[in-house]
Amino acid sequence: MKTQHLVLWSTGLALVVSASSLQAQDFSKLRGTVVIDGSSTVAPISTEAASMFSEISPNVSVPVGVSGTGGGFKRFTKGETDISDASRPIKWKEFQQCKENQVEFIEIPVAYDGLTIITSRENDFVDTLTVDQLKQIFRGDTMAKKWSDVDASWPDMEIKIFAPGTDSGTFDYFKEIMVGKEKTTIRGDMSVSEDDNHIVTGVANTKNAIGFLGAAYYFENTDKLKCVKIVNPEGVAVEPTPESIESGEYAPFSRPLFIYINRKSAKRPEVKVFVKYYLENAAEMAEAVGYVGLPDDIYDTAIMHFDEGISGTHFWKADGEKAEGALSDIYTEKNLVR
Repeated sequence: MKTQHLVLWSTGLALVVSASSLQAQDFSKLRGTVVIDGSSTVAPISTEAASMFSEISPNVSVPVGVSGTGGGFKRFTKGETDISDASRPIKWKEFQQCKENQVEFIEIPVAYDGLTIITSRENDFVDTLTVDQLKQIFRGDTMAKKWSDVDASWPDMEIKIFAPGTDSGTFDYFKEIMVGKEKTTIRGDMSVSEDDNHIVTGVANTKNAIGFLGAAYYFENTDKLKCVKIVNPEGVAVEPTPESIESGEYAPFSRPLFIYINRKSAKRPEVKVFVKYYLENAAEMAEAVGYVGLPDDIYDTAIMHFDEGISGTHFWKADGEKAEGALSDIYTEKNLVR
């Protein structure tokens, strides 16, 4: 990653922070609180960042809430938090709420995740699913009741579903793939929770269950869960691994994860140093908790945007149409909408 510099003004002193030497700096005199809330999927990365940051800046408190991506944005758009963890890009409505409340933000991708379809390890019949089969299970207009409804060779057993809550970015992302713009929705008889550990426990203890969550929670619980291979658009059955997620082979369930930083908050020294530390170590922290680091050029762009206070979103066009494409194509300054 290229070396960047950031000038921090605190108690009349100018501190020049190099993005490659934060660990060597003395930040023990920094004080304050950096408030984070949002995605339970991104929370492990932010929690790791908070824990590591406490080693160089023990007097800065960094509480990490997990109210879900939507719940986090509800607070963030009102200016109640400094950073919002998000497992999807900000929605157009949320973007407009930020504008209404004069909350400018800096949009930062921090890692890749692979949304993982899981079953109990006791499930001995489901190893691979197509997207069409998933739609048959999860859409409200089809709602397969039994496994035999999906494949006649499978047991005549009721399908029990565990899923993230509707405030979750993981739910939003999954729903978009299952439903898109069609006039239907996700079935309403699922057991939902904003606590991913509840999903892990529910699926692990129910032989006829299926669920979905971020890859990190699956990687942490491979002794309890089995992941289902997904047939990608090329017709290849792929399981989520760091390699298949980064390459995009695990499609359509590979996705970027984000933090959104309140631009006003970013002027505070404790927030500024914490975010720099987060970005300097994002790839390593992501991998440590089961996700996949981004290419260096994307982190370089993110650092440049943060250093220069470049606010706005890359994932919507000015007319409210959603931007489509690979992260490397979308996350450029020319695509920024303020």
